[in-house]
Amino acid sequence: MHDNPTLSAAVAAAETVLPLFVLDDGIRGTRHGAAANRDAFLLESLADLDTSLRKIGAALDVRRGDVVAETVRAAREVGADAVFATADVSPYARERERCLAAELDLRLVDGHFVVPPGEVAPAGRDHYLVFSPYYRAWSDVPLGSVLRAPRWLRLPDGCLGAPLVASRRAGGETAGRARMARWLRAKLVTYGAGHDALGDDDTSRLSPYLHFGCVSARELAVKAREKGGSAFVRQLCWRDFYAQLLYANPRTQTHDLRPRGDRWRDDDDALAAWKAGLTGYPLVDAGMRQLASEGWMHNRARLVTASFLVKHLGIDWREGARYFFDLLVDGDVAQNIGNWQWVAGVGTDTRPNRVFNPIAQARKLDPEGVYVSRWVPELAENSYPAPIVDHATAVAEFRRRRGL
Repeated sequence: MHDNPTLSAAVAAAETVLPLFVLDDGIRGTRHGAAANRDAFLLESLADLDTSLRKIGAALDVRRGDVVAETVRAAREVGADAVFATADVSPYARERERCLAAELDLRLVDGHFVVPPGEVAPAGRDHYLVFSPYYRAWSDVPLGSVLRAPRWLRLPDGCLGAPLVASRRAGGETAGRARMARWLRAKLVTYGAGHDALGDDDTSRLSPYLHFGCVSARELAVKAREKGGSAFVRQLCWRDFYAQLLYANPRTQTHDLRPRGDRWRDDDDALAAWKAGLTGYPLVDAGMRQLASEGWMHNRARLVTASFLVKHLGIDWREGARYFFDLLVDGDVAQNIGNWQWVAGVGTDTRPNRVFNPIAQARKLDPEGVYVSRWVPELAENSYPAPIVDHATAVAEFRRRRGL
């Protein structure tokens, strides 16, 4: 409702507006292996949005099936002149937009990112491949005013159905805005100094709300800038960076941006141990167990666990990307692919052959062992398994495979 350019554009253009959401079986089903926890968060978010719309005289029409077919059907039922939608960047989303535009007067509006893909670009190119110059250009873009939520919205006749109900309310704009306000007030000022400490868990945990559009990335950036939260704003820039990268390079969803000639290993036992958090490396196992339990993992733990899979075990980054996307509540194609390729050294990392040492990283990120002990309690019982691979041997093998 708040700072939603698509909703604002529709309200400004039309006498009546039908808020529509189509539960896309192409995403929720086996095609993308959507996680149950992410699906639950989505349904909670839709119920919350419906409640908010009813307070201003409207309601949310939720349908299920093929997005194009269901949207065309809804538009024809109410005699809609146009369909407004928020632009997205994944190949799947862009094909969906192309099909919608072939059937309807589709009006795409930028609103999912702080700075939309393509708004800033280096001379002679349509996108950035390196983060630092992108961040400098991104930081100079005026963000404009945050849009207010509409105070009234009139539905087409006969469109007020039964309210949506969710069992809990972890997802949604109401919970997201409350979390955003609390975090900006209490945690933003210390974020730069303490956000890497795994045991303190001082990150915002707003990523699921950003992914589902429950919280406006632009509003969050504006408010964080006003409070001097440059370190946090930089993280929002990474989100936009990977979005513009995927938009310009759609093949990277499945292909390396910068191939290194890797010969990946097929090792089902090692992959299973990594997924189960039984590698014998406490920080890696803690991260993987948190992912399985909460559908979330601290960004630094994501980097260490991902690096371990591709550079210690020599397993294809695509295996890890699929597993993360299946479990993460904030599972986002652009961010997931961008981060995994960065870690694997086949994306935008300027040091493609770096290897995160899981033992050294544990000392740095969790010096008191708070995070690890929370997720790997058997360490205190001397029943923890031995490492499935020796660190020095694994690094040497990685360097040999890369021809270093």
